[in-house]
Amino acid sequence: MDEREGARRDWIAGIEKGLRVIEAFADAHSRLSASTAARRTGLSRTAARRYLLTLRELGYLESDGTMFWLTPRVLRLGWSYFDSARLPRTVQPFLQQISRELGGVTVSFGVLDEGDLVFIARNVSSSFQTLSFMLGARVPASLASAGIALLSCMSPVEVDAWLSRQKFVAYTPMTLTRPDEVCAVINRARQDGFVILEQQMERDRRGIAVPVQSRSGQVVGALSVSLPIGSESPKAAVARVLPLLRQAEHSLLSLL
Repeated sequence: MDEREGARRDWIAGIEKGLRVIEAFADAHSRLSASTAARRTGLSRTAARRYLLTLRELGYLESDGTMFWLTPRVLRLGWSYFDSARLPRTVQPFLQQISRELGGVTVSFGVLDEGDLVFIARNVSSSFQTLSFMLGARVPASLASAGIALLSCMSPVEVDAWLSRQKFVAYTPMTLTRPDEVCAVINRARQDGFVILEQQMERDRRGIAVPVQSRSGQVVGALSVSLPIGSESPKAAVARVLPLLRQAEHSLLSLL
C-alpha cells in the first residue's frame, strides 16, 4: 500500500465536504442558499443544508433562515497557518531589510496554491496599500512577477496544463491575456532566472521577482518587489533591485 492509498484509508469525508462548503463562498457568491451551495460543491441539497447548519452552529456561518454567509471566525482557519508556519516568519526579516534599502516599495513572499499566487509574507510601503495586496490575498499567477517566477520553475508540460485551465482577464491595457504571451514570459523567466513584469494588474506598477529554493532544491516560494515605474527604465530597475533579491535568496537557502 503506497502513502496515498494509506491516506485514503484514513479519509474522513465529512471534513472534506465541510471544507468544500466553506470554500464555495466567494466574491460573487458571498451568500449561499442550500441549493446554490449544493450546486457549487456537488453535494445533494439535503447534504449541503446539513453542512451549512452545522457550520452555523459552530460559528463559522450566519443565516437568516434561507441564505448563509461566512463569519469572521473563518479567519481562524487561515491565520492558524500564519501563526504556526515557519516559512513566513523566516522570510519576514529579509523583506524588511530589502524594503529599508530600496524605500517606497512593497516586498513580498508568495507561494502557488492551485495555480493562484498567495502572499504569505509582506512588508508594505505606507504609500502603496490596496486590498488586492493584503497578506493572504490570492491573485492569478500570471498577473504577478512572483507568480511568473514560480511558474517558470515548473516543467513545460505542467505550464501547458496550467495555461489550459486559465481564464485571462485584462486589468490594464498592458495585461497579457493570450496563453502564448504568458507562456513566452514564463519561458523568458526560466531562461533568465528572474522576472520583470509591468502594469499587469495596476497601472504604473512594476514587479521584479526571483524563485527561492530550500537546501534540498525544492522551490518554496518567490521573493518579489513591487515599485512605481516612474521615469526609471526596466534595465535600471533590475540593476537596483535584483542584487538585493539575489542576496536574500542566497541567505534563505541556508535557512530553509
